[in-house]
Amino acid sequence: MTSHAFSPLDGPPEASPRAAALARRLLSPVERFLHIEAASGIVLLVTTAIALVLANTSLRDAYHHVLEAPIGVRLGSWQPSAPLHFFINDGLMTIFFFVVGLEIKREIHAGELSNLRRASLPIAAALGGMIAPACLYLALASRAEPRGWGVPMATDIAFAVGVLALLGSRVPPAVRVLLLALAIIDDIGSIVVIAAFYSGPLTTSGFVVAGAGIAAILVMQRLGVRRSLLYVVPGVVVWLGILRSGVHPTIAGVIVGLLTPARAWLGAEGLVGVARTAADRVTRELDKGVPGEIAQHSLLREAVALDQARREAFAPAVRLQVLLHPWVAFLIMPVFALANAGVTVPSTDALVLTRVSVGVVVGLVVGKPVGILLACLLATKLLGAVLPRAVGFRELVVLGIVAGIGFTMALFVSALAFSDAARLDEAKLAVLVASGVAMLASLVLGRILLRPGAAARGAATEAVAEASDES
Repeated sequence: MTSHAFSPLDGPPEASPRAAALARRLLSPVERFLHIEAASGIVLLVTTAIALVLANTSLRDAYHHVLEAPIGVRLGSWQPSAPLHFFINDGLMTIFFFVVGLEIKREIHAGELSNLRRASLPIAAALGGMIAPACLYLALASRAEPRGWGVPMATDIAFAVGVLALLGSRVPPAVRVLLLALAIIDDIGSIVVIAAFYSGPLTTSGFVVAGAGIAAILVMQRLGVRRSLLYVVPGVVVWLGILRSGVHPTIAGVIVGLLTPARAWLGAEGLVGVARTAADRVTRELDKGVPGEIAQHSLLREAVALDQARREAFAPAVRLQVLLHPWVAFLIMPVFALANAGVTVPSTDALVLTRVSVGVVVGLVVGKPVGILLACLLATKLLGAVLPRAVGFRELVVLGIVAGIGFTMALFVSALAFSDAARLDEAKLAVLVASGVAMLASLVLGRILLRPGAAARGAATEAVAEASDES
């Protein structure tokens, strides 16, 4: 019996090898682009520029008209509808927050937040990076609009990681890990702030509906239901309940994300075991010369078992995060930016610095790095927290400035904090300006403060330290 080593590059039997090779050459740059950490930030920059162009040209009225266009369904006399802007900010962004919930669950289960000693530094840094901007905003703008204190608290992880990627080998791996952990805790803080301070009057009936959806999810998990699509219906029930309760509906995404199991059913060993059993059974039947129809039936049975094993080799939280992350990064966040970054920029003569804009800019550009640096200093001196290897004062300065890139979450909170259109435009423009300043400052200071090759040296230091710890 002749054997042929299978390779996905061979393509299906009906495919032309030359056409497949040409397609790979054409698509490989696109695939490389999608795997670059900065790709999502680049897409966000492009969509933000498009939104600004639409809002500051003759297309402005059409742009706002499309966002306010009602969308709904008709079921007899019942005709619920809402503007397109609602479906983007309260609907699509729920998926964004669902992925945030998955990341939080994964980090708590087996990541940087699973160990209190390792988590103490990013927790302190995130708290400092939230409290300082809020206090600076209140000091500068509380008389004008105190509700805006939550705007400069959040960090946009896509832009922040993108900036670190542009700095290349100057950034040690530990800085990226610390930034990720900080941003996740930052997201937790933003979620708490949104739920506690930027929600409407609470309604008990909504919590009852949301509780019913949560109970349905828990019951399905106890029954061993593993198909992710079957959880969409109770997830929608939770969303409708949270919407009716007065809490912002995107919190439903976080709740469902946190309910998603973070432990794999089979894991790597289970996958290998199922694969070996399936291979042995099929090989035995082929060696026995089993008739084709029976062999095909057996092959199908083993293929189904392998497909289930492949799916259950990963925890549902990990699998769903990997599945949804590209959609969030390259579709949902750009659509959100397109719908929310369209601010009419005033002319130079009409440009006036307001308390709100100054509070947001100072909060992000100054409050973030100062709060993170002071919190890290206090955590190491008073709480016994330890800085990651290859991370010193210079790296913390760059990290703090990078964290001042607010964008997505800051724009989102702005829409919740300001009901007045003029104030909202002031806050949005300030977020864009502050994020741009923080981005440029982190790139310039990163090249000045960080030495080339720090990533390789940091990785080598970590490897040596791990080896010594094991020995």
